[in-house]
Amino acid sequence: MLFKIGKDIGVDLGTASVLVTVKGKGVVLNEPSVVAIDSDRDKTLAVGEEARSMLGRTPLNISAIRPLREGVIADFDITENMLRYFIQKAAGNSPFFKPRVMVCVPAGITSVEQRAVIEAVLNIGAKDVFLIEEPRAAALGADLDIFEPFGNMVIDIGGGTTDVAVISLGDIVKKESIRVGGDKLDEAIVRHIRDKHNLMIGERSAEEVKIQVASADPSTRNKTMEVRGRDIVTGLPKTLTVDSEMAYEAIKEPVNSILRSTHMVLEKTPPELAADIIDKGIVMTGGGALLHGLDTFLTDKLQCPVFIAEDPISSVVRGTGIALEMLDNIMDTLASSKKPV
Repeated sequence: MLFKIGKDIGVDLGTASVLVTVKGKGVVLNEPSVVAIDSDRDKTLAVGEEARSMLGRTPLNISAIRPLREGVIADFDITENMLRYFIQKAAGNSPFFKPRVMVCVPAGITSVEQRAVIEAVLNIGAKDVFLIEEPRAAALGADLDIFEPFGNMVIDIGGGTTDVAVISLGDIVKKESIRVGGDKLDEAIVRHIRDKHNLMIGERSAEEVKIQVASADPSTRNKTMEVRGRDIVTGLPKTLTVDSEMAYEAIKEPVNSILRSTHMVLEKTPPELAADIIDKGIVMTGGGALLHGLDTFLTDKLQCPVFIAEDPISSVVRGTGIALEMLDNIMDTLASSKKPV
């Protein structure tokens, strides 16, 4: 039994968060992709925001798990349970059988990873499952007219992956997908502070540094904040003041990886479409697009205007809702449960 909220449901199955949209209702859910498990009783204790608050703070018998890594399913059973919980939460208590579900996936996903997503969604009661590449959904959600014979370029920076794509006539012309996103930025901050300052901090502290202090262009930001963690040498609690320059040193390698992948796609783009992109600019979506200074950094390095979408975090799921509205017209370009992937 599932839910009675419409026959078509869109899911942005992200490494950092899951967003759900329902045809005719818009975005109805936005929760972290985290599940808390009691290993002694093999029981799910919490999902979403409640589970996220437990990260780094659980006793030995409880694990706060992120079942999606780098944009794909890392733990199939936990992902399936998480999806069931989120969709039921989005639906309330009204039963409905066999909806059609569209799921956003990274542009570089393999056929094996596609099958894992399709199987997980079918197991929670879907009638049909369709997969749409995140940059294509992001372009729709950013209000780009991708069905005209003009070049549109999107950089979608999620928690686990960055997808760069040039889109024309409704489909992807050139694309590049790298497993670098918000998580890699957080890991880079943790690693830098550990190696340079002998301080071990947690994921959530690193994320706060990324949001409050870090910049892809340190000359445009000069902020500081205190972070607390464990001194590796003494084993005692310690406080460190982190500034924008220090944060930039930590994140510059993953930021340069995003730059390189974008440059590679531009190099492969046909000249006519490249000319369109220079005129219209490049649109950034995803939570990673909100990294301070990233738009100006890429504009300077690529010699092409780079803009942040109006609502970058929900662009992909909103684009999924738009794709659901025109499903009959684009079905042939989607991987689905009805045909071999």
